[in-house]
Amino acid sequence: MISNSHMSHIHLLSQTPSSLLSFSSTPTFSSSLTLNTNLSNLRFPHTLSLSYSPSRLPTPMSSNSNLSNGVDTLQPDLQHSELDRFAEVANTVADAAGEVIRKYFRKKFEILDKEDLSPVTIADKAAEESMYSILSENFPSHAIFGEENGWRCKEKFADYVWVLDPIDGTKSFITGKPLFGTLIALLYRGKPILGIIDQPVLRERWIGIGGRRTTLNGQEVSTRACPKLSQAYLYTTSPHLFSGDAEEAFARVRNKVKVPLYGCDCYAYALLASGFVDLVIESGLKPYDFLSLIPVIEGAGGVITDWKGNQLHWEASPDSSTPSFNVVAAADKQIHQQALDSLQWQ
Repeated sequence: MISNSHMSHIHLLSQTPSSLLSFSSTPTFSSSLTLNTNLSNLRFPHTLSLSYSPSRLPTPMSSNSNLSNGVDTLQPDLQHSELDRFAEVANTVADAAGEVIRKYFRKKFEILDKEDLSPVTIADKAAEESMYSILSENFPSHAIFGEENGWRCKEKFADYVWVLDPIDGTKSFITGKPLFGTLIALLYRGKPILGIIDQPVLRERWIGIGGRRTTLNGQEVSTRACPKLSQAYLYTTSPHLFSGDAEEAFARVRNKVKVPLYGCDCYAYALLASGFVDLVIESGLKPYDFLSLIPVIEGAGGVITDWKGNQLHWEASPDSSTPSFNVVAAADKQIHQQALDSLQWQ
């Protein structure tokens, strides 16, 4: 955890697609640290210098503010002071998870397979427990739904539900690639009102809050315009995660974009929010994989829906299953519609 008086400076430098990832196995942060973060297959159009200050909360917008994506981001029955409190605690939760995760990153530990054969580690479990401990202490009436432990609440219903994924991209984590993330969402009556994408190794934190612009380490970010699908940079975690009709639908989009890219998990959505990527298309995401992304993407001016263009929605309860969703995130409405037209999902 970094105090405001010792904020690190993170410099994302322009790299060529052939560059290889280079990162110290034991990161140390000082007041003027430069991270040489060479992300494979990723070209940054310009140098971006950020002060690491995730606790700086996004500034409220005007009373009837709509983003350029047409999404009304305000929550009329919530006070800004309430949102500030939720965001303050969410930052603390992300800090706690990051402390746990950094201890295990690029270290040797046991890797287990869950029933669906996806990997899980002690880092996933310990990070979620640290997150649960803080949330339950600060908001005892709120429900908490974590990837590893499901619903935790004394009641069978709650207006507020925290949805947690301690390590989204466990395969990246266990192979030493710092492009995984901690995902934190707060639902109010089923609607995501707060979302965090935190990369604890690179010390980058995107925060999306209803009625406010998305921020990265305290600085506002926005998506970029992309008028044509043929000019788009597209990300998905892996082409091997699509099958059947979904594989064919994805191929229709992939074959039309300028550059298809792979391997970023939730980090791809963060790059979209920051204006470096135009599309992210994925199949088979669980609610804890995407709910936190919604406020981040929408607060940056982007659009995120299912493959039919419907809003992503999931009701959390003790009896809730975690169905799979097909998700498309786009920099703006125009490129989003072009992607839907190419997916042709019925």
